[in-house]
Amino acid sequence: MDPADLVTYEEFGRRFFEVAVTEQRVGDAIGAIAGEAFEMGPIAQGPGRLAKVTAKVRIMAPRVTRELGETITFSIRIPLEIDMVVDLRIDKPKFMVFGEIALRATARAAKPLLLILDVEKPRASDIAIHVTSKSLRAEVVRIVGGVDAEIKRFIAAHVAGEIDSPESQQAKVIDVAEQLDETWTGI
Repeated sequence: MDPADLVTYEEFGRRFFEVAVTEQRVGDAIGAIAGEAFEMGPIAQGPGRLAKVTAKVRIMAPRVTRELGETITFSIRIPLEIDMVVDLRIDKPKFMVFGEIALRATARAAKPLLLILDVEKPRASDIAIHVTSKSLRAEVVRIVGGVDAEIKRFIAAHVAGEIDSPESQQAKVIDVAEQLDETWTGI
């Protein structure tokens, strides 16, 4: 080993993080946390809460951008497609919703030797959606019923719940010592 190749423990730790916590790995972890699809509703909406909204949400592969600084952070965009129906009892207008969830995450280190992906819970303002429909009546229902805001609120609550789930908590923590023990051959 050439002495010029030696680094401090601190340099090694930083380089380890930069190699271990990549955009691909974070995207895979976020994809596992977010899942592929879920259904929402029926949710009572509109004046008198007479309308019932149901939706099928498809979650696409996340797009992740890593930012190297004092900490390693990630900007995460998760595209969504939603098929939504508003049941008005006399009519059932259908909507196509395209959207995106914006998340932030930070790679952290913890004792004894843990690598943690700390994902911030989204707020409704972190959800961007574009709603399309095929009729004027559907557009009126959407506006009067405040459907857009309710979709954002529900998606934010659903993702926050997924982030807090036991499976997600497990997926966000890597016990490096345990991984080393499993792979170390002693040679």
